[in-house]
Amino acid sequence: MKHPGALSTVQTRIRKVIGVADMAVSNSADELLITYSLGSCIAVVIFDPVASVGGMLHYMLPESTLDLEKAKKNPCMFADTGITHLFKSSYQLGARKENIVVKSVGGAQTLDPNGVFNIGTRNCLAMRKIFWRNNVAVSAEHVGGEVNRTVRLLMDTGKVFMKVGRDAEVEI
Repeated sequence: MKHPGALSTVQTRIRKVIGVADMAVSNSADELLITYSLGSCIAVVIFDPVASVGGMLHYMLPESTLDLEKAKKNPCMFADTGITHLFKSSYQLGARKENIVVKSVGGAQTLDPNGVFNIGTRNCLAMRKIFWRNNVAVSAEHVGGEVNRTVRLLMDTGKVFMKVGRDAEVEI
């Protein structure tokens, strides 16, 4: 049996890879947004099913106050500036806040097993604080732990799939 998110032999999708401290938004049904190897970083995935607009942010750090110059050059590096940038960019393509479905993945303690810096935890807390302040509900998340994750968004359906380590890919 074919995996429900697998590509058919007839249908091809344009793969947009979202790197670290990067973001993309789309309204193109033939695109697939994907980011790899989320450790302490977090991917915020949004999709407006009414406007068929979606996006993905892969941010590294919780707060732009850590380095304001870097935040000006690349707002996607930080939770506070990156999440704002993601939502505003989706609105420019026709998404509306009240329709957006939000999912998040990442925030692990992969390079800091003793919790000295707690970047993954701090990234999760920063994201939740931003969403709480802006009255945004997260419909699904897979955060924390000590594992790397890959996540992808199918723009034709808005479905989000995640792979943890060598485990099978699952829809979240």
